Amino acid sequence: MSDERLVGIVLVSHSAEVASSVAALAKGLAGGGTEVPVAPAGGTEGGGLGTSAELIAAAAASVDRGAGVAVLTDLGSAVLTVKALLAEGGELPEGTRLVDAPFVEGAVAAVVTASTGADLAAVEAAAAEAYTYRKT
Repeated sequence: MSDERLVGIVLVSHSAEVASSVAALAKGLAGGGTEVPVAPAGGTEGGGLGTSAELIAAAAASVDRGAGVAVLTDLGSAVLTVKALLAEGGELPEGTRLVDAPFVEGAVAAVVTASTGADLAAVEAAAAEAYTYRKT
């Protein structure tokens, strides 16, 4: 599969540092496979804690390669902001999907799966499956 048709990943956190760090972790753990377009969208335009519809929309546009965009969020208002953007229509690339998954584990699973050239449904399923990861 060509790089132009990869699923893009957006990581929305209330913190720019958290979003950037999780993006770096997920990309690092994806190994030497195809470079997946991943963009953090954390915090507000002024660098504070919160979420920004503008930053989320810009991040989604930056990772759109025509195969869909998976958006993972950390906390409640990030979810609400993405849902509002999806409901408005036209703000996010066609094929953008809010993925119900744990933020860190889901991000890693999404990026690893996308690096194989998987489609959006498979990326979403892999991220959601991260809810079943046991730590005991």
